[in-house]
Amino acid sequence: MFDIGFSELVVIGLVALVVVGPKRLPVATRTIGALIGRAQRYVSDVKTDIQRQMDLDELRKVQQQVQNVGQQIQSSVQRVESEVGAVTSDLSQTADAWEGFGEPTTSSSPLTRQFGTHIHAPEPSWSEQQEQRRIRERVRGRLRKRFHVKRPRD
Repeated sequence: MFDIGFSELVVIGLVALVVVGPKRLPVATRTIGALIGRAQRYVSDVKTDIQRQMDLDELRKVQQQVQNVGQQIQSSVQRVESEVGAVTSDLSQTADAWEGFGEPTTSSSPLTRQFGTHIHAPEPSWSEQQEQRRIRERVRGRLRKRFHVKRPRD
């Protein structure tokens, strides 16, 4: 704290002994020691208060950063929601435009007679569609295995 050597302490002690006197010197040194202790505790308390304030300021900065990131995420989510809504409305408009397209005519075409499809047949249920899809995949897989030719790699 202070840059005082042993010789300077001896000089200060001798001056205090002459000024205060030998009877009051122990009481004076105890009082000075108590005052120095109080001063050190006061400085320590001030340091801890300053450190707490600095920590609070850092926490406030971090909290502000988290809030900013949260707002950015929220705005991104809203932007994506609006884009999805726009795409959904475009798809519904496209579906509405295609709704009447390809309706069956009353005359039977040569394709219908050739392939035996029934245009006026009811739509198959979901489970029937899944079964048909599963069968198609099995047939494709078997055809791939049968006609797959392994070629040597270059």
